[in-house]
Order: sequence, then structure tokens, then C-alpha cells
Amino acid sequence: MPTENIRFSSWRVMLDRAPFPPARRESYCLHIRRFLLDCHRRRLPLSIAVAKAFVEAWERQIEGSSPQCREALRWFVMNAPMEEQVSASESSGDSGAEAGPPEPVPVALSLPPQPDDSPNAPLRPLEPCRPPPLGRDDLGDTDWERALIRACRQRNLLWRTEQTYRNWARRLMQFLGPRPATSLGADDVESFLNHLAVELKNSPNTQRQALNALIFLMRDALDLPVPRLSFERSVGKRRTPTVLSRGECGRLFACLNGNNRLMAELMYGSGIRLMELLRLRVNQIDQPRGALIVRGGKGDKDRPTVLPQKLMGQLTEHLERLRSLWEQDRKAGLPPVWLPEGLARKYPRGGEQWPWQWLFPSREVSLDPATGRSRRHHVTEGAFQSAIRNAALQAKIDKRVTPHALRHSFATHLLESGADIRTVQDLLGHESVETTQIYLHVMQKPGLGVRSPLDQ
Repeated sequence: MPTENIRFSSWRVMLDRAPFPPARRESYCLHIRRFLLDCHRRRLPLSIAVAKAFVEAWERQIEGSSPQCREALRWFVMNAPMEEQVSASESSGDSGAEAGPPEPVPVALSLPPQPDDSPNAPLRPLEPCRPPPLGRDDLGDTDWERALIRACRQRNLLWRTEQTYRNWARRLMQFLGPRPATSLGADDVESFLNHLAVELKNSPNTQRQALNALIFLMRDALDLPVPRLSFERSVGKRRTPTVLSRGECGRLFACLNGNNRLMAELMYGSGIRLMELLRLRVNQIDQPRGALIVRGGKGDKDRPTVLPQKLMGQLTEHLERLRSLWEQDRKAGLPPVWLPEGLARKYPRGGEQWPWQWLFPSREVSLDPATGRSRRHHVTEGAFQSAIRNAALQAKIDKRVTPHALRHSFATHLLESGADIRTVQDLLGHESVETTQIYLHVMQKPGLGVRSPLDQ
């Protein structure tokens, strides 16, 4: 067994040679790809210790999970030294297979340093790494997966939606064992959904997401009839959201620096969701009217929300720094920022214009998996989530603090200040007022008037 970092680029060739049943081989391939993708995203070396930590985390996260994840990575580690026995001609046909689904790949072109902003200092250039395949080349490994990908892309589904549907379809096939996908029926889907509700105790939202994905697989990808389904519904549990006090919010912000602090204060002061924050563009900040316009939020809906007056000066300085970066990118001849397909067709050069730039761009240029071009994307959610967790530990807040806790705190503090619940519902973008009513159970006192809690 190797004791150093693992180098096993030809693992897929070795796995195809292994005397395993097709279902077991496909399951091993899935778990190994998940492990390699996790190492790629977190920039971890391939080692035995990292593989053990991944298996333990996987088994904690997936209750009642089968031992195949542990077995797959044990096979991966045990067979790694055999890589030299595979000829170069055999291994060259599988280049990039371990990289998993296409993700933006960082390249060495970073933002200039900002004063007093050590957490946001430019990253050191990454070591050369093999980029994942482009989205147009990632067409799946099996007939059913290729049909699913084709159906998703013909309907212009979002990349995240496609990945979610593919994940649920893989889990269904793994649950059913070595059976052709064309033999899927209502009984199979019902058994899997019952498994999620009864054995895994998944939430209603998780079960509903799986149901939507599997119906899409049968009806739109495999062209199979979808009869009326009867299955055990997951039991919804009423959960109290994590809400920070005003003092805890202040301590949390004090432990953040630079862009991370501005993002946290903006999320708390406006009540927007995490991805709505990360996808903000310059033209969504209306400083004269004191409004922040959310474009394409949950349910692909637009809505206005409050823009804290306290952040106006910081936003002005931030926009000035961004304008310098934008001018630098234009002089360097970088491709324009990404725009939704419809806007990109209507405004071919819109991504080069200042109003469409990301409000919180990444410090590094990334490789767009759809086009293969290097462009500047917005910051990733993982980096901001990690910054919030570390700041909460440093501030000694004895709660489970995530970025979404800032949105919960926004709603609760508004209701405590006397805001009307219908107003809070509109600001949060909730479809039903019943969703907003959960904050009535955690507020401390009623009151009158509505202002951003950051301004008080």
C-alpha cells in the first residue's frame, strides 16, 4: 500500500479490467469520481489519509449508506502502484476522467492586493492541473445518462439542475442494481422514494426533488410512461431557524475583513439568499433609491429589497476598485463575463460593459467548462461559507452559523422592529406568508416601522 501521495491517472482502465459485475464497477466509478472531484475542489492531495476522511464524512452524511464507498476507495488505494503496468496508449484515452463533472478551473491571473485585506489577498498561482472536460464533451458513460443529459440541454436547464438530476438518476440505478434503465417502472420509483422516506429519513424537500428528477428521467429522457405514483411521503418537521442577536451580528462582522465583511453585512442588511448575493451585478445596486434589485432569484423571479444606507460609502469604494479591475481585464483582452443565454444573444457585447460585471468577482480567472474560454466568474459559495464559519468560531458564537443565518436574522430583526409580515415576505421573496410566519416564533417583541436592521 502506498504511503505517499497517490498518482493513479489510469484508474478507469484498471477498473474496466477488474473482474467485477457491471453494477459494482459502475458504483466504484461513481464513488471514485466523487472522491477525486472533492479533492479537486478543495485542492487536497490524493493520499490515504484524505481518502479515509472522505469515507468517514460520506458515511456520516448518508445514513444507512452501503459499504461500497469504502470498498471503492480501498480498491483505488490498493491498485495505485499498478499504474506503471498500464501502457501509455491505453491510459491516454481516459485523460481527465478522474476530474468529474466540469467545474470552473482557476488559472494564474489574480486581483491586485487590497490594503488591510489579508483574507482577500491574491492567491498564489496554482500548480498546473489537468482541466476537466468541457460541458459539451461530458455526455455521460451509459445510454440512460446520455439520454438524460441530452434532454436537459435540449430544454436549456441550468447546469446545477442537470447535475442534480444526474445525481438522483445515478442513485436510483445504484439502488436497483444491475438492471437496464429501459425496464424502469412505477414500482421501482415508488420503492426508491419509500427508501428515502422510511429508511433514510430524508426531508420532504429532498424527496420532492428526487421525485421531480426521476419523473424527468422517465418521461423526458427515456420516453417511458409515468403512471400515477403511490409512495410513503416524508414527514415534515418544523425546525426553528438559527437567529443571531444584534450583538452577535456585530461580533461576527468584526471578525471578518475586506470583501467577506462587505458581503456578510450586505446579506444581513438586505436579507438576500447566498446565491443571490454571489450573483449580484453592478446594475443591481440602485444607490440613489436605496434599493437592491434581485434578478433571477428563487423561482427565476425578480424583486427589490432594501439597500442599507450604512454601506453606501463602502459600496462606492468597492465599485471604484472593481472599475479598475474591469479596465484591466478589458486591456488584457479577457473574454466578457457570463450572461444568461437570452441576454448573450440579444447583447453579444453586453458582458464587456461595466453594468453587467459581477459585484463580487473572483480573484482568479476561471476556465468556462461550456466554452473552454478563460473568464472572470463570481466568488464561489464555499469560500464565503468557510469565512463565515471561521469568523463565528473566532467570535465565540455558540450557534451553528452559516450565511443563511444572516438572512434569518434579517427577517427576525425586522419583525421585532415592527415591520409588517407582508412587507417582510416581499423583501425575502417568499411565495407564501406561511413560510415567513416561522420567524414569529423566534422574535422577541413586536413593534412599528421598518428599516434595515443594519441601519439601527
